[in-house]
Amino acid sequence: MTQVHDKVHKKIRKAVFPVAGLGTRFLPATKAVPKEMLTVVDRPVIQHVVDEARAAGIEHFVFVTGRNKAVIEDHFDAAYELEDTLARRDKHEALKSLKADQPAAGMTSFTRQQEPLGLGHAVWCARDIIGDEPFALLLPDMLHLSDKPCLGSMIEAYNEVGGNHINVAPVPEDQTHQYGIVGVDDVQASYSPINVMVEKPAPGTAPSNWHITGRYILQPEIFEFLGRQEAGVGGEIQLTDSMLKLRDQLGQGFFADRYDGEIHDCGSKIGFLTANMAYALARKDELADELRDEMKRMLG
Repeated sequence: MTQVHDKVHKKIRKAVFPVAGLGTRFLPATKAVPKEMLTVVDRPVIQHVVDEARAAGIEHFVFVTGRNKAVIEDHFDAAYELEDTLARRDKHEALKSLKADQPAAGMTSFTRQQEPLGLGHAVWCARDIIGDEPFALLLPDMLHLSDKPCLGSMIEAYNEVGGNHINVAPVPEDQTHQYGIVGVDDVQASYSPINVMVEKPAPGTAPSNWHITGRYILQPEIFEFLGRQEAGVGGEIQLTDSMLKLRDQLGQGFFADRYDGEIHDCGSKIGFLTANMAYALARKDELADELRDEMKRMLG
């Protein structure tokens, strides 16, 4: 695999978070509360994903929202009455934690996706905020639990070779039709050139079992193809279709970055429940032992 170490690649400063989905699989819980604000232990799902981006050095967080998502904007804003109450009650640790999670002024932007036309359309809605810069894209449904942030490892790979990067992990063969799937040159490498991409291949036709895990680094030229508003699988504007055109028509490199940590799909009820258990068990000094005892008691 060719590596380019003597070229400085434009820094990844911005990240896009598509949060316009309706969350119908979690009704009635999501009737008034966005699915991204459902809590995994004591932090909203979206906060976990933003934490990952901040740990990777992201400086500007771009949220693509929809109707009834104003609470997400409120969550990342100052809460003066709450902060004042905590201060007056001497709850200094809670206040310190609250302020640590709040992005500084000017670090967040919010734009609206008026129609649910697909992931590609949601990303396109952020085009004017991103401008002419490479950017990260993180799907909030997918939580990545590992010692090193998933996006941080991807940015390290990007800094070596540039191009576009897609995070991948193995999935059971009978589930490949549910995901975007890629084929790679070297399945043993930590990152490798991609030789094929397909969105939700028909059962038995997938080129591999490496599925896209919801983390991307993309070059701004992707907006040129997304702007054509061409419908793909499911009648939606698919991000994968534009990535293929970016590779085939403009010759841009695409790399698959292999992820070896835990992935929890909070878009499903089972994934959401297991995410709560996994994140609680990861808090060894606080929750893990007590949770294990309770699980043993419940399971008999």
